[in-house]
Amino acid sequence: MMNHSQSTGADYNYTIVRQFALTTVLWGIVGMAVGVLIAAQLIWPQLNFETPWLTFSRLRPLHTNAVIFAFGTSALFATSYYVVQRTCQIRLFAPKLAAFTFWGWQAVIIAAAITLPMGFTQGKEYAELEWPIDIAIAVIWVSYAIVFFGTIAKRTTSHIYVANWFFGAFIITVAVLHIVNSMAVPVSLFKSYSLYSGAVDAMVQWWYGHNAVGFLLTAGFLGMMYYFVPKQAGRPVYSYRLSIVHFWALIALYIWAGPHHLHYTALPDWTQSLGMVMSLILFAPSWGGMINGIMTLSGAWHKLRTDPVLRFLVVSLSFYGMSTFEGPMMAIKTVNALSHYTDWTVGHVHSGALGWVAMVSIGSLYHLVPVLFGHGRMYSTSLVNVHFWLATIGTVLYIVSMWISGVMQGLMWRAVNSDGTLTYSFVESLEASYPFYFVRFLGGCFFLTGMLIMAYNVLRTVKAPKDSLPALAEA
Repeated sequence: MMNHSQSTGADYNYTIVRQFALTTVLWGIVGMAVGVLIAAQLIWPQLNFETPWLTFSRLRPLHTNAVIFAFGTSALFATSYYVVQRTCQIRLFAPKLAAFTFWGWQAVIIAAAITLPMGFTQGKEYAELEWPIDIAIAVIWVSYAIVFFGTIAKRTTSHIYVANWFFGAFIITVAVLHIVNSMAVPVSLFKSYSLYSGAVDAMVQWWYGHNAVGFLLTAGFLGMMYYFVPKQAGRPVYSYRLSIVHFWALIALYIWAGPHHLHYTALPDWTQSLGMVMSLILFAPSWGGMINGIMTLSGAWHKLRTDPVLRFLVVSLSFYGMSTFEGPMMAIKTVNALSHYTDWTVGHVHSGALGWVAMVSIGSLYHLVPVLFGHGRMYSTSLVNVHFWLATIGTVLYIVSMWISGVMQGLMWRAVNSDGTLTYSFVESLEASYPFYFVRFLGGCFFLTGMLIMAYNVLRTVKAPKDSLPALAEA
């Protein structure tokens, strides 16, 4: 099997993987830089320069779209195209269609970067883009599905490796989510109204919103984890049976969890309770995946001392475990009464986004880039190590500051005097949050600095002559 894989290595379509890998780093820096800017605006509002397209309200959706769909999804394109070729031992199906997905996706990203600051938005979380761009996304996504499943259909191996199950589920589900939630009635080129109204619109939106987290930001990146963790550790997956059980449990349960975003709203009470119960049950398959990833290191724990790439991958799993414990807890109605609309939610999102999604992507790219450009390792392992510590410290600063700020906000908002009047005004709670906003900004600066170091390291690796960077000897 290995011999066949090596002999056909030259036949794999690595061009598309290289393109997506390099743009992942670029969009990561852009998206995170916008994040740092809007974090700074919450401390120093004058940083919007009294310019409409630089206001928080317009840059915030640009930040979320850039980090999820430009950075995160580019990482998924790169790794899924690589993994499906390697595990199916066949060249990518429909190379011209694959090239279309790359250039089409870049066009969508640029269209988002132009329209969102201009104020063209549907006002739906993670689905702000207007209808012409939504149609383009649907066309590109269906093309992506054809390339991916076409490659699996013509595979030369009898077995479909588990990473491809996760990638496949993410591709199909995101297509369904996007198409259903984006149904709209256009009234002009850049204005449309949702096909749904009232509570139904809210429910469809959070069915989409939470499953964008569940399938794009979880299932897709678990596909990444199931390939790159065993590869980097040099160990087989801890339990193949657990990976299949984990897959089907996650797929069956995640789709029901959306209503926990709508506790104490106009949504029917039974729907809220169903979302809460499903979110709690979801804890089990989530931790099944985390345990499977971490236990893959059995017999290879010593490698963590010398391999910062493996450290990225393992620490990302720890953050995945933490945020998938925190999520179900926050879905409990009584906890949600305290946490909802506070910075605690922002902290939770970023423990998943920075700690899990970004770190597993970064670790996978550090494994991938040397392979794609004919080297045994990255240009500088010590810079990978510096990046690891910047990312870890930055994430911890971000999460802890938002936890404290969020719990404090929740307690201040619900504090009442003996006569029933509110103890604190909203402005007082905002004032109390300022120190934590500064720590959050600092955490973002740490993480962004790490990405800039990564860009330098990747650039030096790409430019190095072939075979000039042999693999490091085992310590």
